[in-house]
Amino acid sequence: MEYSHDVIVIGGGAAGLTAAGGCALFGLKTALIEGHKMGGECLNNGCVPSKALIASAKRAAEAREEKRAGVQLAAPVVDWSGVHKHVHDAIAHIEPHDSVERFEEMGCEVIQDWAKITGPREVTVGGRKLTAPRIVIATGSGPFVPPIPGLDDVDYLTNENLFDLTDQPEHLVIIGGGVIGMEMAQSFRRLGSEVTVIEPGEPMGRDDRDSVAVVVDVMKREGVRFVKGKADKVAKGADGSVTVTTDRGEDVTGSHLLLAVGRKARTEGYGLEELGIELGRNGIKVDDRRRTSIKHIYAIGDCREGPRLTHVSGYEGSNVVLEIALGLPTKVDFKALPWCTYTEPEVAQIGMTETEAREKFGDKLNVVKEGFDHNERAIAEGLTEGHLKVMLKGKKVVGASICGVNAGELLLPLTQSITGKSGTFDMGGAIISYPTRSEITKAAAFAAWEPTVFGAWPKRWVAFLAKIRRMF
Repeated sequence: MEYSHDVIVIGGGAAGLTAAGGCALFGLKTALIEGHKMGGECLNNGCVPSKALIASAKRAAEAREEKRAGVQLAAPVVDWSGVHKHVHDAIAHIEPHDSVERFEEMGCEVIQDWAKITGPREVTVGGRKLTAPRIVIATGSGPFVPPIPGLDDVDYLTNENLFDLTDQPEHLVIIGGGVIGMEMAQSFRRLGSEVTVIEPGEPMGRDDRDSVAVVVDVMKREGVRFVKGKADKVAKGADGSVTVTTDRGEDVTGSHLLLAVGRKARTEGYGLEELGIELGRNGIKVDDRRRTSIKHIYAIGDCREGPRLTHVSGYEGSNVVLEIALGLPTKVDFKALPWCTYTEPEVAQIGMTETEAREKFGDKLNVVKEGFDHNERAIAEGLTEGHLKVMLKGKKVVGASICGVNAGELLLPLTQSITGKSGTFDMGGAIISYPTRSEITKAAAFAAWEPTVFGAWPKRWVAFLAKIRRMF
């Protein structure tokens, strides 16, 4: 069969851009198809705008603590139009990295239209039929909208339109206490909005409970209200307000409603079911090589079942490039998967949480915990909230949870340890610049070895040497 391309990539977000760009740079004839905005969710209404909003909120919070470390600041004056501009300036600054022009320079044929897979090796787009021996689906995910009675009758926000607000919410009611809900709750509260979070379970349910407790306590002190319960119905008030009634009978009324209850894989309208590609509960079913039930068709990033993180999308995109371009079968390995929630303090996790590790290893698990209240950089800064917890089976790290300032920046040495590229003994003996927050990693590693280093046999050896020296 004569093909029009070597590979067709559907989706121009983190996963698709990595896959298409890599294949094109290796010299493959690559079609990159995007029906909406280049850059996908992360650039346009995910990671980039949310972190820009968090930066504005952090500045307001710093100024609101008028006197600290002997320095007096003026109370903050929040200019919402300025916040809005900062968020969209950040998007505009990064846009060229994900632009049509950049990927055309790499060698991709970029087609801006909606695609449908119409055959095992055929894709129809804009009236054209493209063919290739390999197809990569990277269609991403969108916000999940739960079937709450009354929701269709009110205006509500998701991450897709939240950052377009030109007026600041007076009272933002958030349904969902996951990553998006918690980050936005703290940010809008710091910028001056009243904020209520409605969550039936525990906030940030996949994270370490000790770490989450620190964040929830901070957010409560800052004025975020938490309501435990499931949203049972939603109603619009005569003044345009929105009232959420929980399954516990509590009414929460606000000016704006944000839905932050998870993500839904984008799989509809691409011809997947007609072709016989197997779907799971929330995404395309794939194997460890990210192959679908039709083995020459891959699914990477948020559209497939599995973790939904931008860095995972990039990782899977790179793996697919190795497989398609170089013929190297590459399986995903998530044993050292990191993630971070950018509240303040941040909550960062890699590998297993304590709960997961205890379920797997039971009494064989050893947990080492170091507080930032013993870290001299944190003490000097007056920002000592939080801790590092390391989960060890023997002396091997199987997971770590960090809660504190810039927690996500401290994960790298723990990544190296989990993957076997360094060990806790190496970390405990490393020379680390003083004073830095990263010293907490060395402290935890040393604590893991302390019983061994200062155990009975080393002490006997020291006593023997001391006795020998006294003889000469």
